[in-house]
Amino acid sequence: MSHLKNVEARIMQCLRSPFMGRYVTLPNRARIWTVSLRQERDESRTPLVLLHGFGGGVGLWVLNLDALGARRPLHAFDLLGFGRSSRPPFPRDAQEAEDAFVGSIEAWRQEMGLSSMILLGHSLGGFLAASYSLQYPERVKHLILVDPWGFPVRPADPSQTHAPPTWVKAVAAVLGRSNPLAVLRVAGPWGPSLVQRFRPDFKQKFAEFFEDDTISEYIYHCNAQTPSGEAGFKAMTQALGWARRPMLERIHLLPTALPITLIYGAESWIDTSTGRRVKELRPGSYVRHLAITGASHHVYADQPAAFNAAVREICDAVD
Repeated sequence: MSHLKNVEARIMQCLRSPFMGRYVTLPNRARIWTVSLRQERDESRTPLVLLHGFGGGVGLWVLNLDALGARRPLHAFDLLGFGRSSRPPFPRDAQEAEDAFVGSIEAWRQEMGLSSMILLGHSLGGFLAASYSLQYPERVKHLILVDPWGFPVRPADPSQTHAPPTWVKAVAAVLGRSNPLAVLRVAGPWGPSLVQRFRPDFKQKFAEFFEDDTISEYIYHCNAQTPSGEAGFKAMTQALGWARRPMLERIHLLPTALPITLIYGAESWIDTSTGRRVKELRPGSYVRHLAITGASHHVYADQPAAFNAAVREICDAVD
């Protein structure tokens, strides 16, 4: 954990805004690592809360925190079982694992004293943000789903699916035998090099701040520890990484008044038609979906300026 703490500190030094990092202890004694940007003059505005994707952590928002926290309180935290947060055992049942994630988010909100929030989730974080909103809709003023995982129902005909990139296929292949990121832990000190080999695009995404392997090191150390959150993720997946409990089967249960915006990368491997399906499933509700040109799955890092502008526009419409 000390290696992760040190590399995250290097990343956070790039922020221009004052911030605070601390552990938020939940009633069950689990600890959630939280980074907050808070401007005194903006306390009246609804806070923005960021949920990262699978295998990520708060450090991956470094290209977004300054811009998104300039006019309102902002909080980003490592999901339970990921990054620097506690790594408890997760249930093996899909619904129970999902409920464990969602329960930790609600417990975190209560400990933070937030009456409501604009909730933004990327990939796995998008799935969990939607699940949270289903259980606690009164706490969410606007739901922002960024290239969300786990929405479509697995089609019977494989030809109807988008072909995912090689690294996604590799993770899917491992899912059936062990936890998805076991190969990184087996690699030991060669782990960062392995990340760089399979995901050289991450170094390019953050080249504005880092010319070295800082981001590869960060991703490695986020996932070189006890496989907790990824075990929870595995419980929620079936063959080839499809969700066992697809969100499209439930999204219509959200209150009509809860607005949703879906942001996709125009070049993402995620099925962008999900946005249109959500709109069809929620007639009479505010549902907007947009694609950011030149961005793939990690929209927030591929085109941070366009992403930040889109999210700020959504937040400014709230208050």
